[in-house]
Amino acid sequence: MAEPRPPLLEIRGLEVAYGGVEVLHGVDLDVAERELVCVIGANTAGKSTLLRAISRVVPARAGAIRLAGRDLLALPAHAVAAAGVAHVPEGRHVFPALTVEENLRMGAYAVRRTAPIEARLEEVYGLFPHLRGRRRQAAGTLSGGEQQMVAVGRALMLAPRLLVLDEPSHGLAPIVVEQLHGALQEIHRRGVSILLVEQNTAMALSVAERGYVLEKGRVLMQGPSEALRGDDRVRSAYLGV
Repeated sequence: MAEPRPPLLEIRGLEVAYGGVEVLHGVDLDVAERELVCVIGANTAGKSTLLRAISRVVPARAGAIRLAGRDLLALPAHAVAAAGVAHVPEGRHVFPALTVEENLRMGAYAVRRTAPIEARLEEVYGLFPHLRGRRRQAAGTLSGGEQQMVAVGRALMLAPRLLVLDEPSHGLAPIVVEQLHGALQEIHRRGVSILLVEQNTAMALSVAERGYVLEKGRVLMQGPSEALRGDDRVRSAYLGV
């Protein structure tokens, strides 16, 4: 039996509201060291709000969020990133006028020495070889799939402890989704903990070790991905079976 991994991200009783309307209602969630966890659910479930609360983009009304025991709710957003949380938001949000490589280097803003930056660039180009040939091209001229590679690569330039991804496959062609699937597995193999929010339930459960089902701001169920894939409620609501 495998040794239990220590917790990295711990969320307890998280409540978030927009303009007085509560979106998350007492959410509990964990991601262990070197674990890949997914969150699935409908568009109005509060999945993106959950990730924004972790990154401190939106304030929490109640609850606790800890990274390796450190209270993230006591930190501003830039300090959460410096603590090791890299957030890839939905919609990619590359800097369109900057080149691919300039976008990637922006992810290493907190790194002061040149050598680690160059080494990380090589790691990103190794993960996404297609970007090497586009390194001097303006990011705004890339396809949606290429821009997603840039967005994920930029996050990896931070050398994060936790990579948080919001709908990375949204709007991408099936072949690009397959490439992204492989990249996430490789990032996970390299020891990075990942929290993945994904509308593509089949893809999410195929790469994640565990999953949470979020419904109307509450955790409806959780468990190993294999168990969720076999659950009749998940199969009917999210897998179309």
